[in-house]
Amino acid sequence: MDKIKVGIVGVGNCASSLLQGIEYYKNKDSKEAIGLMHWDIGGYKPYDIEVVAAFDIDKRKVGEDISEAIFELPNCTIVFCNNVPKLNVEVRMGKILDGFSDHMKNYDDKYTFVLSDRKEASKEDVINVLKESGAEILLNYLPVGSEEATRFYAECALDAGAAFINNVPVFIASNHEWANRFKEKGIPIVGDDIKAQLGATVTHRILADLFKKRGVRLERTYQLNVGGNTDFLNMLDRSRLISKKRSKTEAVQSVLAERLKSENIHIGPSDYVTWQKDNKVCFIRMEGKLFGNIPMNLELRLSVEDSPNSAGVVVDAIRCCKLALKRGQGGVLYSPSAYFMKHPPQQFTDDEAGRMTEEFIAGKRKD
Repeated sequence: MDKIKVGIVGVGNCASSLLQGIEYYKNKDSKEAIGLMHWDIGGYKPYDIEVVAAFDIDKRKVGEDISEAIFELPNCTIVFCNNVPKLNVEVRMGKILDGFSDHMKNYDDKYTFVLSDRKEASKEDVINVLKESGAEILLNYLPVGSEEATRFYAECALDAGAAFINNVPVFIASNHEWANRFKEKGIPIVGDDIKAQLGATVTHRILADLFKKRGVRLERTYQLNVGGNTDFLNMLDRSRLISKKRSKTEAVQSVLAERLKSENIHIGPSDYVTWQKDNKVCFIRMEGKLFGNIPMNLELRLSVEDSPNSAGVVVDAIRCCKLALKRGQGGVLYSPSAYFMKHPPQQFTDDEAGRMTEEFIAGKRKD
């Protein structure tokens, strides 16, 4: 099989987990492929993904080979594959815009940013790198709240003819105007806001769907998340959380039997605890009524390594994008977006989205 060539914006913990995973699964077969939803998608295995371009703004990463940059601070995710080979892919200086929060400039913590003093990339610079590297797909791993920067890189992908996978809660695929632009150019897009393999939101959704199926009336619920990676530090600036809270809240509201009033549902990041590093702890509480109008409540604590939890989904999103490229299909990939993302253009239950995605992979469904 030919390689799937991807570019990455933001060489953080998620990029680190993705590159480690590509190498980790190289010497595995389908029986040993623990932790994947799909070993094979259209003939492509996880190790058929090749990173050919990368952009970041941190001084410790810019100018480094991406195989080394993924292990630089402020990255703090678990190292499960420390023999990632040199890829001869230099991390280029990107465009800053709103790609980091001002409060992180002088934050007294080794896990904060050290802004590079190199000249920022222009739109033409990014497009040229994507074209020259042969990148077919651009992955957006910018921090939460990077509205301007995400739109900048989405423009670059359009102009470079690269598919776009928007892993962050900035609404591109779920924005009608942006979706139409990708459709008009015949370029696939998957988005928005990656849904972890087994994370807080997908667990909350499954439980909410279970309440509905079992006739339990949900009256109040919350989801609180605490972590110690740079994204949680970034989200201490509450002004950057508007789209994140909307994305996570809508992901749960969309599967309820009856939408809850805003005062009865609270979903979002809660705080930053340095020593937790890339471990995220989620607390979910759901209050409802059973048969006979009898009250019940459920409390759940989920602890996961945040970035590998997203990488297992991104490897599938990449391969679905590749299938669309081979099939000449542009615009939003609705089935993969519904299955892999928190805020797709159209919401379905996870069971429905999973079935639709299997049909898409098999070529039985054209989104």
